[in-house]
Amino acid sequence: MTINTVLFDFDGTLVNTNELIIASYQHALEGYVPHPYSREDIISYIGLPLSDSFKQIAPEQAEELMKRYQKHNFAHHDELIEEYEGVLDTVKRLYEEGYKLGVVTTKRRQSTEKGLQASGLSRYFSSVVTFNDVEHVKPDPEPIVKAMNELQSQPQECVMVGDSQYDILAGKNAGVQTAGVAWTIKGEDYLASYEPDVMLKKMPDLLTYLGEQTR
Repeated sequence: MTINTVLFDFDGTLVNTNELIIASYQHALEGYVPHPYSREDIISYIGLPLSDSFKQIAPEQAEELMKRYQKHNFAHHDELIEEYEGVLDTVKRLYEEGYKLGVVTTKRRQSTEKGLQASGLSRYFSSVVTFNDVEHVKPDPEPIVKAMNELQSQPQECVMVGDSQYDILAGKNAGVQTAGVAWTIKGEDYLASYEPDVMLKKMPDLLTYLGEQTR
């Protein structure tokens, strides 16, 4: 069956929020943990819900760390968010061609909507599934299944696009096709080791994968 539904992760897939995320972690952790966390340490937590990350780092202080993170993240959001080349044009093209589009993210609803507005992408998505909308986040299939239900799509009609192993695993668990993005901060080879159906070198490659002629 032909794919007519595309689900995207948000951070690190549609928009480059890597420096915002790293800076927010560093701000949250400063003075609260006994040793500094390097960029590499922080990158290993990207893709997890904040609550899970901070419970691993400092269980007793997780709630306070999350508040510090979110305050910094909101204050510096628009200055540190960046567009990945070709994303806006690709999403717009898919929308114009009649694809059903959704976002499936472990971000919270408020910050997701802020990011979608800031990036100019919000108008294109009929389904946005966030941390607040599910009981189990990726790699559990629940968020993807919820998005498919909202879009009235079947697994064989759907592809999940993401920059994290959790995106690929969730897609596989939901029975949909999966596309990894080579610009992942975790490294292309690392993401490829989870065997997505396709690795996209740049977002317009998605059009080729779907059989759409690039303009």
